[in-house]
Amino acid sequence: MPVITTIEDLRVLAKKRVPRMFYDYADSGSWTESTYRANSDDFQKIKLRQRVAVNMENRSTATHMAGMAAKMPVAIAPVGLTGMQHADGEIKAARAAEKFGIPFILSTMSICSIEDIAEHTRAPFWFQLYMMRDRDAMATMIERARKAGCNALVLTLDLQVIGQRHKDLKNGLTAPPRPTVANILNLMTKPHWCLGMAGTRRHTFRNLVGHVKGVSDMRSLAAWTNEQFDPRLSWADVAWVKERWGGKLILKGIQDVEDAKLAVQSGADAIVVSNHGGRQLDGAQSSIEALPAIVAAVGSDIEVWMDGGIRSGQDVLKAWALGARGTLIGRAMVYGLGAMGEEGVTKALQIIHKELDITMAFCGRTDIQTVDRSILVPGTYPVAAP
Repeated sequence: MPVITTIEDLRVLAKKRVPRMFYDYADSGSWTESTYRANSDDFQKIKLRQRVAVNMENRSTATHMAGMAAKMPVAIAPVGLTGMQHADGEIKAARAAEKFGIPFILSTMSICSIEDIAEHTRAPFWFQLYMMRDRDAMATMIERARKAGCNALVLTLDLQVIGQRHKDLKNGLTAPPRPTVANILNLMTKPHWCLGMAGTRRHTFRNLVGHVKGVSDMRSLAAWTNEQFDPRLSWADVAWVKERWGGKLILKGIQDVEDAKLAVQSGADAIVVSNHGGRQLDGAQSSIEALPAIVAAVGSDIEVWMDGGIRSGQDVLKAWALGARGTLIGRAMVYGLGAMGEEGVTKALQIIHKELDITMAFCGRTDIQTVDRSILVPGTYPVAAP
């Protein structure tokens, strides 16, 4: 086993162990992947101010996200097909998050179901909802999340239509997956992955199969899914979800100040500045570039979080310094899961937390609640336009 010291180490190991079509599904963007790359690259442009001769004892990275205590301002993002990165992937990621002390968000398009997560964890988790045309199915899913003890609902707004992801097209990846001959040959080189999948009954989208009217197997699921993402999604639908849910509501996919203001008006409890990991509108701003303007516009009225491009604890600290009161990690979690299962997710969280903690100390702070943009070198970070 190689020595793992960074998220990049986990990525390299995951690429060796996860079948190509599923690794590429997670580690790709739309079209030219320019926004996917910018999400990470723009963090590297931001420089930190090193401070010395300050007492660095008794440091704390603890905070709350939507009222839920978190060891650091990080939650595991909802990632579709997580259970295809590693057998029972969502369960393993949720367990790692629970033990570490951060929130876990389950995707609508997960392999393990809402009930699977509730059965295998004790801490409350959050559920991410995609709005489908079938409103009865959506109402049922919201009720299932409530019965499972979910204490927040994350409504994703930026998937009304699906961005074109060239790697998925070239790999023949569909929803549900239909392996091509090339992919089957690739599977033969991943015996550990295959053995794990042979040992679980969770191979399909268990939030949908058996729960949605007319969806009883893979074929009927494919037909339903292809028709269901709703291009008519509007703020009236957000109000519909809020009324039926009745609990904490987080809106994910906000990239524009005007949309952030509308999110505040909707009564949401938090928003996530996100471009869907660069998987939707290629050419959009990176999340960290879009963040300051949104914080300036609505940060005093609503919790502002962000995701996209976070590969280290330094990235988390920079996002916090620019006003994000929470971050979500998707690919960093997926790399750990694909590399080493639950142990890998834990390792990813440990790496991020240690980097966050030590970097905060080097910047002369001992409590993340006192961190602001004064830890950053002026002129190296994005600012809100006057």
